[in-house]
Amino acid sequence: MTSTAVTPFVPSPFAALPADRPRAEAGVAAAYEAAGLPVPARFLWAPSPAAGAVLAVLLRDGLPEPGKTAGLLAPAALAELSRSAGRELGAADVRPWLLSLAAGAPVRESVRTRPWEAQRAAAYADLGPEEWARAWARTGGRSWEQVNALVTRVRRAIGELGEQAGPAQQALLRGATLDAVLGQHEAPWLELFASLGRLDPLRGLAETAGSAGWWWPYENLVILTERPDDLHRDEPGRLHRGDGPALGYPDGFALHAWRGMPIPPGFIATLATLTARQILAEDNAELRRVMLEHFGYDRYLAEIDAKPLHRDATGTLWRIDLPGDEPVVMVEVLNSTPEPDGSTRTYYLRVPPDTTTARAGVAWTFGLTEEAYHPEKET
Repeated sequence: MTSTAVTPFVPSPFAALPADRPRAEAGVAAAYEAAGLPVPARFLWAPSPAAGAVLAVLLRDGLPEPGKTAGLLAPAALAELSRSAGRELGAADVRPWLLSLAAGAPVRESVRTRPWEAQRAAAYADLGPEEWARAWARTGGRSWEQVNALVTRVRRAIGELGEQAGPAQQALLRGATLDAVLGQHEAPWLELFASLGRLDPLRGLAETAGSAGWWWPYENLVILTERPDDLHRDEPGRLHRGDGPALGYPDGFALHAWRGMPIPPGFIATLATLTARQILAEDNAELRRVMLEHFGYDRYLAEIDAKPLHRDATGTLWRIDLPGDEPVVMVEVLNSTPEPDGSTRTYYLRVPPDTTTARAGVAWTFGLTEEAYHPEKET
């Protein structure tokens, strides 16, 4: 294809909408041209980074048991590939067809790594360490932790897909995620470069990042992937949803999470009939914390007939011992400010597990020691 001029822009790392395929392909072409490489002859689209990683693995030489890896492709991915091939492809047909396309060697180093590192090194040299840190903090640093956590989760989930295909395929899938250009998830760095006026040399990479998900560049072929079609986060920006996938792609590849913590599909639905005994019997400490939070500390304490550790004028100190995990220690306090209806509300404040008095627990929530805590009006 012939590349067209593109105007670089900074993408959203959390965009959940279909890829702009023509714009993404134009961005890839610009990135190849900037690297001094011919524009690839073929663009293959996959419905998720998981499907993209599977295709990248299938292009490898010496792949053990390729049928197992190809079997990880969802029906939507096979349908997409069949449209590209102009004929119906089953899982067994995918690798022979891919190899017939003569993808050539990977060129990520030339297309992404070298130009990216050149701009970063030049910017760092111009700014110096202190101003560099300040520039990062006011741009990409604001979203980096959330984006990095999301990328890590996606990589881990792709690797876990290989569990059903065997250890060799699992390792190859994990490796393939490290070979991808991360598309929209490179937004924090692109925001930094844009703020420093250094985005234009990376305009092809920026254009692709604003129009597609992860992608794998080869000499004669590029694997591009769709962006999520479903994304839900809580106020701190963690993946979070109680009634479905927190992150979902068109082929069904999905992540389920509660306040950033991975949970099994359908886990939240089981909470409707939860009991205190089930919470105590749960072996997974992280899931048990979610169950306890959903169930309610006050209800749990009542059902297990818990006895308070300590009580004073500030409140009541409670402790929940959980096998294989640190205890949950809370101080129960009564809000002295009435609600609009005139009632008062009880709060359970989580405090460090070594807290021994209710007053010390309340003091800790204010960042004070028990001795330094002298409220004018206690609750």
